[in-house]
Amino acid sequence: MSGRMNRRRAAGWIVGILVLGALAGSVALRASRTADPAGKDGAQVPLEFAATDLALVEPAALTRWLPLSGTLQPLNQSTVKAKVSGEVRQVAVREGESVKAGQPIARFDTADLEARLTERIGALEASRAQLALAEKTREQNRQLLKQKFISQTAYDAAESNLSVTQGTLKSNEAQVQLARNALRDAMVAAPLSGIVAKRHVQPGEKVPFDAPLVTIVDLTVMELQAMVPANDIPELTVGMTVTLAIDGFGERRFTGTIERINPTTEPGTRAILVFIRIPNADGALRGGMFGTGRVTLAAGASVPTLPAIAVRTEAGQNFVWTIEEGKLARRIVTVGKRDDAQGRVEIRSALPKGVPILAAPFDNLKIGAPALVRVAPPAGGGAAG
Repeated sequence: MSGRMNRRRAAGWIVGILVLGALAGSVALRASRTADPAGKDGAQVPLEFAATDLALVEPAALTRWLPLSGTLQPLNQSTVKAKVSGEVRQVAVREGESVKAGQPIARFDTADLEARLTERIGALEASRAQLALAEKTREQNRQLLKQKFISQTAYDAAESNLSVTQGTLKSNEAQVQLARNALRDAMVAAPLSGIVAKRHVQPGEKVPFDAPLVTIVDLTVMELQAMVPANDIPELTVGMTVTLAIDGFGERRFTGTIERINPTTEPGTRAILVFIRIPNADGALRGGMFGTGRVTLAAGASVPTLPAIAVRTEAGQNFVWTIEEGKLARRIVTVGKRDDAQGRVEIRSALPKGVPILAAPFDNLKIGAPALVRVAPPAGGGAAG
């Protein structure tokens, strides 16, 4: 029994000695790492960057885009209005239907118009009869005046009556023409080909003169009205191409051209309206859709530039990482124009000439950290054997 107890105690001592040894080794290892974080000799290991990770400030002519946005409207549209007053007998079209120019779209009750025309024609015939009588009377009085049977005053009265009758005839002829026009206008025709956007009246309604009847839009050509800052107008010209994205069409892009530029700014703003013409042969675009786009402006003079990826932003400040005297440095920069096609941005701040600038994404960089540029081996080079 005592022998068994002795063996257990010996085993316990051995386990305890092993645990203490492991703990001591762990403490020694942690102490070694804290004292020499960079290497055995205490020096920091420099960060190495390949030449492809670096860039220099280089002059380049940047192409600039001017953003545009606005609401689409059909270039050609018309609200057809009543040219006569009366009761609408028929409206032959509904919203969304296509119509052709000259196609009948509405008709008024013509009973009153026909009666008015008959009345005007009767008055015209009476005027003609009166004119014939007045001409005959004047001719008779002329003969009598030659024979000294009537006075000059009597002849002048006959001449005046003839002139009045002639004026009355012309007035009645005009009244007949107006009555015929009104009868013709009782049949309303479409002034242009397009699609009915709104029907303003229903059959049986009595409408006054100039009341709206039907609105027709032509979707074959659309127009976008964009507000452009007055400062950018000198760079725009009629005929410039505009690439547009329209809400609801995903990645599909539409092409338009600047057709007109207003000569004055809009009241209360410093912006000028620019009108962009957009072909729409398939009728996909509709009035009221919102579009955004951009127009390419002419490239200006060369300016100092960097790859856009080299410029970083933090807390509202733009900066770049440079390698100066074997260490990382951080420099605040002011940027200008941006050219997305070239992937470059204008640098308006002065940077040391020839200083390498990091042009690749790196994390956890620290100011003053040692850095060097890795030199690529010569092409085809190798160890001598």
